[in-house]
Amino acid sequence: MEELKKTEETPLPSDPPKPIHEDDADEEDDSVKQLNECSSLYLSLQDCLINSNRNWKSCQKEVQALKACNDRRNKEKKNKSEEGNSEKKSCH
Repeated sequence: MEELKKTEETPLPSDPPKPIHEDDADEEDDSVKQLNECSSLYLSLQDCLINSNRNWKSCQKEVQALKACNDRRNKEKKNKSEEGNSEKKSCH
């Protein structure tokens, strides 16, 4: 009986599982940081893709939110660069 108990026991995992994005964030940390305010939307999209077995159609809400955020960032960058250019022209 003692031997049966020993074989039935399952060993506990040595380390608890890491959060879904921890490994990815370590590897792609710089890329995600560049997204600034859009990084949480990017990570939400990644979660959706993982949970839906990479089904992009089921993640369109997340895709559109990330696209809108990225478009907004690009528009802000463009406006800042145009402001910088107009200041340079007025200085001459």
